[in-house]
Amino acid sequence: MTNMVWKRNEVESPCIQICVVHPTEKICTGCYRTIDEISRWSKMDCTERAEVMADLPERKPRLGKRRGGRAARLNQP
Repeated sequence: MTNMVWKRNEVESPCIQICVVHPTEKICTGCYRTIDEISRWSKMDCTERAEVMADLPERKPRLGKRRGGRAARLNQP
């Protein structure tokens, strides 16, 4: 008998449990996936998951362009 845990060879979820969807970009601010990608993740095959994972770094800059909030108020003349 062994104490090894059975593991599947799958692409791990990028979820970091910060689940907030950006109102205009429509992607999660924690993992950068769309709502559709999040909901279908468990049904995706490894190839589709890998494609999503490869696309995520390109999405991050879309969330960095904030125009409002505290920083905007501090920069007012």
